[in-house]
Order: sequence, then C-alpha cells, then structure tokens
Amino acid sequence: MGGAQSREGVLDSSDSESEDNFSTPNGKPIKSKNAEDLTASLQDLNLNNNNGIGSSNANDKGPRVKLYRHIGGNTPKSQWVVSDNLVVIRFVRERDQDEDKDDDDDDVSEEEEEEEEEGEASKKGIGGWMLTVGSKVRARMDDRLQIKMFDDQLRVDFVSKGVWAVKFLNREDYRNFVVESQNCIFENRYLMAATEANKVKVFGKDFMGWANPEQADDSVWEDAEDDVQMPSSHVVNDLKEQTEETGGTGGIQSLAMGAGSHSFLVGESGVEAVKNLYNGIQGKGSVVKFKLGELRSGGSGSTSFSTPKKALLMRAETNMLLMSPAMEGKPYSTGVHQLDIESGKVVTEWKFEKDGTSITMRDVANNNKGAQLDASESTFLGLDDNRLCRWDMRVKYGNVQDIDSPVLNWTEGHQFSRGTNFQCFATTGDGCVVVGSADGKIRLYGTRSMRMAKTAFPGLGSPVTHVDVTYDGKWVLGTTDTYLILVSTVFTDKDGKNKTGFTGRMGNKIAAPRLLKLTPLDSHNAGNSKFHGGQFSWVTESGKQERHLVASVGNFTVIWNFRQVKNSNHECYKSQEGLKSCYCYNIVPKDDSVVDSRFMHEKYAVTDNPEAPLVVATPKKVSSFSIASGR
Repeated sequence: MGGAQSREGVLDSSDSESEDNFSTPNGKPIKSKNAEDLTASLQDLNLNNNNGIGSSNANDKGPRVKLYRHIGGNTPKSQWVVSDNLVVIRFVRERDQDEDKDDDDDDVSEEEEEEEEEGEASKKGIGGWMLTVGSKVRARMDDRLQIKMFDDQLRVDFVSKGVWAVKFLNREDYRNFVVESQNCIFENRYLMAATEANKVKVFGKDFMGWANPEQADDSVWEDAEDDVQMPSSHVVNDLKEQTEETGGTGGIQSLAMGAGSHSFLVGESGVEAVKNLYNGIQGKGSVVKFKLGELRSGGSGSTSFSTPKKALLMRAETNMLLMSPAMEGKPYSTGVHQLDIESGKVVTEWKFEKDGTSITMRDVANNNKGAQLDASESTFLGLDDNRLCRWDMRVKYGNVQDIDSPVLNWTEGHQFSRGTNFQCFATTGDGCVVVGSADGKIRLYGTRSMRMAKTAFPGLGSPVTHVDVTYDGKWVLGTTDTYLILVSTVFTDKDGKNKTGFTGRMGNKIAAPRLLKLTPLDSHNAGNSKFHGGQFSWVTESGKQERHLVASVGNFTVIWNFRQVKNSNHECYKSQEGLKSCYCYNIVPKDDSVVDSRFMHEKYAVTDNPEAPLVVATPKKVSSFSIASGR
C-alpha cells in the first residue's frame, strides 16, 4: 500500500557490465570488481553520436544506452538486472523496421521518402513511429508504453512485454530522446507531424497550453496552493482495512453508494443492502432477488434476464433505477426498471421514447450531486452517443399512462446531428453537466441549455470513459485507459470576475491539465489493465473541498491526495517536460479484479479523520478502509 516512488529504485551509471549484475530489492546496484566508467570509454571510442533519435538509417547508428529489465514483479525478490550494456536506441518507421529485417531499402517510393522527411505518418503505406532498443525492444510509440522520465538519472522507464529502463550516457542524448518521444507519440496519435501549425489544428489557439504547457496560464494551480497549506495530520500515510464482507448477490457487478443508512451491491442475481457505518460498510444480509423475466433486456416481449450495469438511487434513496443493456455486450438500454427498495419489488419498467419513437441511452445520472437525497425528485439525466436530455417520471399533462408500458417524458435536451460520441457524464452541486467523449473531448454544459457547451476541452488522444466533477464545479476528473486527467475550469473574465467554464466561455485563459499515472512497474503489475471509474471523494455541501481522488485498475485501487496533485511545487513535477504527471499515490491491492472504488459520503467522516472511509468492491467481496493520517 506504499507510495509509488519507493518501489522504483535507482540505476547507477557505474554498475557492472555483466548480465549477472543484479540490483537489490530497493534498487541499489551491487558493483562488480570489474566495473568501468562507460561514459568515458564510449567517448574515447567516439561511439556516442547524436544521429539516431528520429533516424531510420543503419542499425549501428544512434545514441548508446544501457538497458535494464525488471524481474520479480511485486515480490520481495523484485530487482533490476542489466539486460544489455551497450545498445542503440532509435525511433524508426514501422515499415522501415520491417524492411531493415529484409535488408531491402529499395521499395520505398520517392513520395514516401518525402513524407518521411516531413515527418508525416500518412495512411499511404508509411507506418507509425516505433521505439527500438537493441534487439530486445520494439514497441509502438503511444500511451501504452507508460513512459516515465527520470531527469536526475538520465533514465527512462517504460512497459513493453515487461518493464524496461534505459540509462543515457549524457544529457544531450537524453534531452533529444525526451523531445523526440513526445513528437513521435503526437504523430502516431494524430497522423500529422508535431509542428506548431498542426498543434493549432488539433488543439485550437485557445488550448495551445495543452500542446505546449510552458505557454499555459498556470496561475490557477498557483492559486490552488492556498488549499495545500494544511496540517501534516492530513497527509495520507497508509490505509487500514476495517471490514470485509462477502457479497450475497452471486457476483458483485456495481456499487451504489448511499448517503443515508445504506449502500447497495448490485449483483448477478439481485441487490444487497449493506449498512453505512463510520468505519465503513457492514453486511446486512438483506437481498432483493431478481426473478426470471423481472428485468427484461430488449423490450416487454422478452423474458431473458440481464444483470443491471447501472444503479441510480433516487427519492431520498427509497427508490433505485436499474439500467440493463438492450443486448449483452452492448452499452445501450431501451429503458430502466424502478425498484422500490422498501418493498423490494420492481414497480415500473420505464421506456425511453422521443416523439413516439423508441430510443436508447447508454448512461443515466442524477440532476445534481445531492439529488438522490431529495424525496421529491422525479427527474434524471440521460446520455447516449449523440443525445443529452432530462427524463421525467411524472404523469404528462395530467393523463394517466398505461401502466403496462409507461413512457418517460423527454422534458428537455438535444439530439446532436453530428457524431459527438458521448461516453459518460456527471453533474455538479448546482446541476451543471460535464460530458466525456470517445474522441477525448470534455464538454461543459450550464444549467440553462443542453444544446451548446459553454466550454469544450480538446482530447489528448485517448477516449474518456468516465468523468467526475467537484461539487463546486471547479475541477473535472476524466478517466482514460492509461491515465486520469485533472482539468481546472476556473478562469477570470474580462471584468476581472472569477468564473468556471460551465458559466462562461474561457477563451485562451486556460490552464494546462495535470495527468495522474501509474509508474511503469505498477502498470505492469496491474496486468496492463485499464483505468476505470475515476472519482473525487464525495462532497454534497457548498464550501467543502474534496480531499482525494480514487480509481480502479486491474486488482488495484489507486488513491491520490487531491491537494498534493494541485501543488505546483510537488516533487513529481520537478524537471518534467510537457504536461505534468503525478506518480505519488497509495495502492490497495486485492486478490480479485476491482469492480469499483468509492469514498463514502462526507457525513461518515469521523472527527479525527476528515475523510470518510473508502469502499472497494470486487466480484466476490466488498471491503472498507479508513485513511490513516501521519503526524
């Protein structure tokens, strides 16, 4: 459960050239009696040239690096071993690499050579940029490499069928690699060279700080440092497991956190109620079993059972909306089932229709952060690929609906003509909406209109699969497969007033985002699994600030200190190039894949610990953890 930095170790440039030279588990090398100064030797041999970065010429040209491989996984015997003492590191075209293997360089047309000189990764036959290190590493340049730079060690770690580290022999080669690696990833991602003109095409003039963070207005992060000044007792040191309960629903599929007396585990055969306590949740033994045909997938004529993939609490948490996909394996649903929690019965099957035509939804959400506590609330939000709308369960025009096939009322919203590719959404305390898309864009909608976003943050190349937002709407957290992105929505308008991107157009006064990542070692130990469900801790009261961020990946729950992430002077950000990435986190490992990780409602925080317990659900069990604070 320790911090990520402590597990990475240190690579020493003076360690042995022997394959049998191992590092100790803490990363410090064991020196051989025959150790030599590689840098001095290479300079004498004149091998240390700078022609290889971005080049696809002969295999013997390029900077030399020392290549390490990590073995032992997450065990006490884990260690770094020297894989190769002196190998060439290069960026090459995928097609070029294939041709190198055949010793045939004559098949590339003049047109392709010109495109290569311009750095264009076109679709006409030239492959994307690949990273090669000697004969042991060949990988496409993209986010899946989980590249991490160590400026003080002239070292780069990454994942490619294992965890690797390369150590450069001088700063110039290292600096060239840092710049060119970012250019290669940009080109592979957007199929155009990483020129300033192309960056404007991708991000727009207002968001050039996302492409060139050194040009961004970082005053918002500096202002956030005021929140960082806190007693040391608020710094997370460890997590202590309080309770663990076995799910009684035949395999936990999702977690519905309640702010009242109960939370709920949705499983393959029913919904299980658990008690909310100040030290976490505790099994109650009360399970609502689904009957065959009670939850139908594909319309009222079907009797097939479908496990709900989304549970939404409503009406002071006395009712729950259960949404199942219309077809297994697809994220779309044609309606929702309304479960009365007190009676344990499905009282209504609501259908999604607009203008008399059946439509689908891929997600539903409460109107605002605290809406599930409102006993009178009868509306909720719906999202589909190209739709954002509000549904009303109340009787339309005073007419009694057919109880056998009640239809939800589309009260407001918009059906977009173009492919917006919406994936997920969330709401603020006052009902503003943030939407994440498959193209990576994050859109902010105010409370007055769902037709046009007030602000649209550009994507960074990865689809946004989940979003959350703070109660005050000042911070948005987007989840992608390989990282989390933290975005500030705060800006100052022309009149000097502080606003958020939900209420006004931000223009070019936009801070560069921060990325939250796993180290290459932890990413590999997590089975290179995808992040999902990134969340802020749960606040439903104005003036209170969320304290932590949590996400799930593989068998891990990962927790970041929100205040630490916002601190511009944080150790992680020193000497970083490009967008700042935070690697300081705590990990909760489980024996099974993690279904969901959520903090309980703020009211369950105890006086000596300002954070409510963390709840982690796997298919078989649900556990509660309290955050231990150091002094």
